[in-house]
Amino acid sequence: MQISVIVPAFNEEKLLAATLAEIQAAAQSFGARGWEFQLVVCDNNSTDRTAEIARNTGATVVFEPFNQIARARNTGAAAATGDWLVFVDADSHPSAALFADVAEKISSGKVLAGGATVQMDELNVTTRLLMVLWTCISRLGKLMAGSFIFVEAAAFRQIGGFSHEHFAAEEIDLSQRLKKLARAAGKKIVILHRHSIVTSARKLKLYTAREMLGVFLGSLFNYRRTVRSREATFYWYDGRR
Repeated sequence: MQISVIVPAFNEEKLLAATLAEIQAAAQSFGARGWEFQLVVCDNNSTDRTAEIARNTGATVVFEPFNQIARARNTGAAAATGDWLVFVDADSHPSAALFADVAEKISSGKVLAGGATVQMDELNVTTRLLMVLWTCISRLGKLMAGSFIFVEAAAFRQIGGFSHEHFAAEEIDLSQRLKKLARAAGKKIVILHRHSIVTSARKLKLYTAREMLGVFLGSLFNYRRTVRSREATFYWYDGRR
């Protein structure tokens, strides 16, 4: 068994080294089972030291010139050789316990894909409410957060990976298509909750409430148009770090 962890990264020199170090430490949970581990970083047209930092950790580094999260994840997946793919965002931190939970689900033979509940690295009233709301939606709807997704490689490729039409919410689209495939295969989509993925709350500092509210309202009233527009989902792509 081989597990490939894929990290899409756009101008992530501030956080990437810590993320990759934590992924490599957490991957001991796979090694304990005798499984092989591969780390792939997709440099999504960065203008900083992202690629250099990734290479210094021993990761396989690939390049995606088109600045889009879905394409970066797919380009990383194309270079992956694992039986299972684990997608981790460059500002997110998995634990050995979370990877152990993933290994347990993979070994059961009953799971096609899954995600995890999310915890932000800085908590206040706003982030707590956001996390409670997302946890309810995610667990009830079996929707995977983009910060952490694991999926059988063959299934991921069968459905064509992440949609290139989406500049945001590509993980929601992937979740919906994987749920259909799982039902047909007699398997499950799971949201792990014993150990959350810890992710950065930096967007709440980098962007004003007005900016974030604008994206939220656009998604609420014209979801399809918003998630398919780079301009409408600017805070994933404007490079503010």
